[in-house]
Amino acid sequence: MSLYTRFTAHLDAVLDALEADGILPAGLNRKPVTVEPPRDPSHGDMATNAAMVLAKPAGTNPRALAEAIVTKLQALEEVDSASIAGPGFINLTLTDATWRAELAAIQTDGDDYGRSDVGQGITVNIEYVSANPTGPMHMGHCRGAVVGDALATLLEYAGHKVIREYYINDAGGQVDVLARSAHLRYREALGETIAIPEGLYPGDYLVPVGQALAAEYGDRFVGAPESDWLVTFRTFAVAKMMDMIRADLALLGIRHDVFSSEAELQAAGKPEQAEAWLRAQDLVYDGVLEAPKGELPDDWEPVELPLFRSTKFGDDQDRPIKKSNGSWTYFGADMAYHYQKAQSADQLIDIWGADHAGTVKRIQAAVAALTEGKARFDVKLIQMVRLLRDGEPVKMSKRAGNFVTLADVVGEVGKDVVRFTMLTRKADAQMDFDFAKVVEASKDNPVFYVQYAHARISSLGRRTQEAGIALPAADLSLLGTAELGLVKLAAQFPRVVEGAAQMREPHRIAFYLNDLASAFHGWWNMGNDDPRARVILADDPAMTAARLSLAQGIGQIIRNGLALMGVVALTEMQ
Repeated sequence: MSLYTRFTAHLDAVLDALEADGILPAGLNRKPVTVEPPRDPSHGDMATNAAMVLAKPAGTNPRALAEAIVTKLQALEEVDSASIAGPGFINLTLTDATWRAELAAIQTDGDDYGRSDVGQGITVNIEYVSANPTGPMHMGHCRGAVVGDALATLLEYAGHKVIREYYINDAGGQVDVLARSAHLRYREALGETIAIPEGLYPGDYLVPVGQALAAEYGDRFVGAPESDWLVTFRTFAVAKMMDMIRADLALLGIRHDVFSSEAELQAAGKPEQAEAWLRAQDLVYDGVLEAPKGELPDDWEPVELPLFRSTKFGDDQDRPIKKSNGSWTYFGADMAYHYQKAQSADQLIDIWGADHAGTVKRIQAAVAALTEGKARFDVKLIQMVRLLRDGEPVKMSKRAGNFVTLADVVGEVGKDVVRFTMLTRKADAQMDFDFAKVVEASKDNPVFYVQYAHARISSLGRRTQEAGIALPAADLSLLGTAELGLVKLAAQFPRVVEGAAQMREPHRIAFYLNDLASAFHGWWNMGNDDPRARVILADDPAMTAARLSLAQGIGQIIRNGLALMGVVALTEMQ
């Protein structure tokens, strides 16, 4: 149990006692009550709004209630002092012994410090990447891939069961274009000189696909009509593209538990099942869409279509689930896919590019209908990444034809740099990825700054051995105010984990690690001005042991946080 969780429990016990004493009525909603660090550290170590949010429903004065709460909190062994600020905020200052005990807990718990059961075993399906299987991964996919994967790890660490899913869009027109492009490369492999016409995929990545097709089928399909080879080439090319995509994702350390095929979904009749269920609930009806606003196109005519009542769930218009030719709309297919996912998960999360923002409301409406409002459904929109080199836009990849591949970027700067950088901004904020800046050795580069903190900590054990210092057992009572300030920041890690998991925001881990690294470097640099403030003191093994124990605790937090981001903590800088 983390320190903040423990004090939340202490506060609950105090409120229970006040109910028993008749000061508070029973059954008050305590969900708005918080225990958190005060905005101004000079006010203490922890603050609670309990008196402020409970006074009105309790029919009492906030300050009077705060006084009753403070009286009981002050009796806790871990509390040094409790005070009331303003109209009723309560600030707590904890004893130094409490913070020393928390440092010991960090070292005892190790990799599990910060792990939580807040997820209560709830199963969450996270669908991320889901790039069209028409080519290698590019940097437009990278950010969503990292955010989704880090979020999955974060939710597992916070006590959820997680299903990592990839949706293969292999039923649309783009895979027919892929098949036609592969057919050209197939003919090329058999010795024909080809030109890639506009509208087909020009990248060299299809050359080996064409060669494999030539080896498999010889010249059987060279002059054959498209109807003879389209399905065969489409299936073959999609499989090869998915092999390539899996290999690209592996470069980032990303794996999925489930790969769901849109073509298989439709072949299994899942859209029909979803439609039948919705019709039974009177949530799909046959109707005519409103005419487009403004001047009507020449080919527009009113057509009766099956429409989903998405307006009943907050959408601005009802949505067709089929086209006039009887095929499923994108929305109809996606609706069925989410229906399928909801069969095996309590909550759904989709990681989408920002260009899909217009479809969020209708899919949310569909999930609300299909799960009868029982499944929490979040869509995280990922903004684009602009690739730069020394401030200038990066040229496209020759292999890909019209974009920069993920493999090229990882090959140049490394997996960990890419993953960390993708989490240094909120997912819905645009990002610049400058090849020069992400490997820059400066405090302005959070990737370097956090890794450098861990490398410094890792060097301490080696340097202590080299100095021949025989260390006693660490006496944490030797740690002073500056050292305990670091412990207080480190102790916020479990709270940050829970908050990031509940808000579905893995970037919070990166922000926190940068703050922790900054505080650590500041403490370390105190030794530049005062030699007695250094970690290693050859003439004082006891203080060395205490400070080394603190540094190791900070290193443990950094490792735990980096692990959530899928980043390896460096023990020395290259």
